Parts: sequence; C-alpha cells; structure tokens
Amino acid sequence: MGGGSQQTVPGEPDSGKAKGVYTWEEVQSHCSRNDQWLVIDRKVYNITQWAKRHPGGFQVISYYAGEDATEAFTAFHPDPKFVQKFLKPLLIGELATTEPSQDRDKNAAIVQDFETLRAQVEKRGLFRAQPLFFFLHLSHILLLEALGWLTVWMWGTGWIQTLVCSVFLATAQAQAGWLQHDFGHLSVFKKSSWNHLAHKFVIGHLKGASSNWWNHRHFRHHAKPNIFIKDPDINTLHLFVLGRTQPVEYGIKKIKHMPYNRQHHYFFLVGPPLIIPVFFNIHVMQTMVSRRDWVDLAWFISFYLRFFSCYLPLYGLVGSLVLISIVRFLESHWFVWVTQMNHIPMDIDHEKHRDWVTMQLQSTCNIEQSFFNDWFSGHLNFQIEHQTTFTVCTFICYNDFMYQLNNYKKYHLLFLFFCKLVSNDAAAQLPPGGPEKTLWRGFADIVTSLKTSGDLWLDAYLHK
Repeated sequence: MGGGSQQTVPGEPDSGKAKGVYTWEEVQSHCSRNDQWLVIDRKVYNITQWAKRHPGGFQVISYYAGEDATEAFTAFHPDPKFVQKFLKPLLIGELATTEPSQDRDKNAAIVQDFETLRAQVEKRGLFRAQPLFFFLHLSHILLLEALGWLTVWMWGTGWIQTLVCSVFLATAQAQAGWLQHDFGHLSVFKKSSWNHLAHKFVIGHLKGASSNWWNHRHFRHHAKPNIFIKDPDINTLHLFVLGRTQPVEYGIKKIKHMPYNRQHHYFFLVGPPLIIPVFFNIHVMQTMVSRRDWVDLAWFISFYLRFFSCYLPLYGLVGSLVLISIVRFLESHWFVWVTQMNHIPMDIDHEKHRDWVTMQLQSTCNIEQSFFNDWFSGHLNFQIEHQTTFTVCTFICYNDFMYQLNNYKKYHLLFLFFCKLVSNDAAAQLPPGGPEKTLWRGFADIVTSLKTSGDLWLDAYLHK
C-alpha cells in the first residue's frame, strides 16, 4: 500500500479493507513499469495489473502513472459511469486533505475553468451527434468509389482515365480516414459497441487498415501530444529532428543519421509520399500479425478482395497494383499535410507534466473555418477544440452542417471566451499570433519549422 496511513475512505463502501491516505510524493513514486498508481478526482488507484488489460492499450494509461489523470480520464471516456465498475476494484485510497487536487505545476485555475466550460457546452447540447450526417458522409465516400470504377469501366484504362479514377479513389480514402476517426473516438453513436463496429467497417473494409492499430497509436497521441517517446506521431525514426530541444540534443551528441539541416528539403521525398504506402502499411501488418488480431486482419483482407475483384478484370494484376499504389501515394500527401499542420510547428518537447488544457494548447493550433477547409481536413481545422474534448468535437461541426445550428462555431467562440476572458492563464498558452491561421500558412509552417529545427541542429553540431 505504500507509506500512506490506513483508514476507510469517506464516501466509499466498506469492503472490509482499509484504504490509504496519500501525499502526491507517495503517488509520484509509483510510476515504474511494474508499479503504477494514478489519481482521478482525488481518488488513488493502483493500475499496475489493470494496465495490461486496458482496452485502449497499456501505454496510454501508463503515461499517467504517478500523476493526476482526471482530465484525461474525462476526455477519453464518454460514459464515465460505465468505466467506474472497472475502477472500483483498483481503488486503494485518496489524497490527504492537505494535498492540492493537481500535482506538480499543473494550473488549478485552468483546470477549474475548463471544467466549467465543459459543463456549459454539455448543458447547451453541443455534444449531441446526429448519425444522419455520418450516413451521408459514408454515402459520399461510396459515391466517389463508384465514380472511380465507372470512369475506367466506361471509358477505358488509359492514363488520363486512370488518373481521374485515382483522384476519385484517393479522395474517398482521405474522407474515409476522417470518418473512421470519428467512429474511433466513439463520437457518433451512444453505444460504444456500435461505434466500434462502424469503425472496423470503415477503417478495415473501406481503407484496408486496422482499428486496433489505429486506436492504440492515436490515443497515445491524444494522451501526450508532441511529447517525445510518448507521442508516436513525432517518432520520426531519426529521419527528422523536431522542435527546439531535440535538434540541440542531437547536435551536442554529434548524432547525424541524416543531414538534418536539409530536412525541410528531403521532407518532400520522405514524408508525404511514403507515410501511408510504406510505413503505415508495414506497421499495420506487423501489428495485426504480432498481436494475432485475426478480426482486424479479416476486415483488412476484405478491402483488398473488394478492390481486386473490381479492378483485376480491367487492369490485370500489375495494373491493379500500380493503381492502388497511385491512390496510396495521393492519399498519403493529403493525410500528412492535414495532420501535421496543426502539430509540427508547435511546441515539441520532453514530458513536463502540464495540465490538460495547457498541454493541448501548446501542442496544436487551428486552421480558419470555411466549407472547403472543414471538408478537406475532416473538421480537424478545429484542432484545439478537438484536442481538448476529442470524444465530442468533430460531430459538433457536423451538427452545424446538418441543421445550421452553428454548434461547432459556438463551441469555438466559447473556447476563445474561456481563454481570453475567463482564464487569463489559458490565454497565455494560445499559439503566437492567435489561435488559428490560414490553410496555406499551416502548410508553409511545417516546412518553416523543419528548417528552423535543422538550423538549430547544425549550430549545435558544429559549435557545441
């Protein structure tokens, strides 16, 4: 139990076992791989064994070992009452009354203000999804796929027709990527099981990937965005150095796996063209086979059976492989530019144990709203809102599209009001120059930030 005093925790049923009262120092000492505690609403839980069985993966829950996980718990679980039955056996005590609710340097004022904001947003009904929009979104994806096939079926398989078909299919793939993202965040249906089934269908059958692979990878990103080692989206396998800390560390240590001062040039050759066709495809296969995830593998195979049954009669085997390669190439560019414009130019560093809102604000930014930007980015142009309350934000914008209620904009304005008027501390964390930028500025900032990081590496490499 650790060094805490033993007594029954007020408000908890007496299970026959005494509960402990702990200090933050004691909780923080339990943060190793084989000894993990965390705090939710001032209750202390021992998650050492449960982490291995955690549905979201052991890593995402382990990231909060030794610290307060209340805000992350609220963000990740749309139905906290359901999750309580899993938490109850893990309860070992509570924080001492003399201890603050937040650990380390987490800003209590921001935490409290954001809780108030969430309550206001929920009260206004901005968290309610409209499944009809998702059905229409799915329909437009299927229509794009049908148009791609009809193009070559009716007018032949020449290069122009093939290019047109590839654009249709790549657009369908990109839009299916945004759709699976919503299902993966359990954002559409009230029942989690329906979201999970829809997620497997979209990401597996329509995209040829794995839902479990995506969940374990993407939730880790949300848990600790732009934090080295913990966020897989910034694990560049030594191909790039990011932010302002890593380049200097690599330079001082004389690490030169690549000419990093040229990374803003070779990014165009290594990043957008290869992420999906090479890295993601290999990683998806490795993950499914190593984890023996036969269900996801079956969905994965169903995608390629459907694709080749449609295009083998028209192109033959080699031509079909060329077609899917072109589609993946185009989709990969779309995916990389959209997903990285919000994060790569922002603060990227080692773990600093910041509160939830501060961590999210410093690691992301918004892209200005327009009908095209909303569609093109899958509404991830509202990235700040998505990062802070990601189980709900995307479909708020869909309510806006379906019913002209302007819900996402309302939440966006509420969030800015929260930052600028309610919480001065949060306002200080907004990105420099304002919370949003143009789409083209977002793209350009990816390259600019890579150049800045590369220059920092070169300076440290040559002079330190």
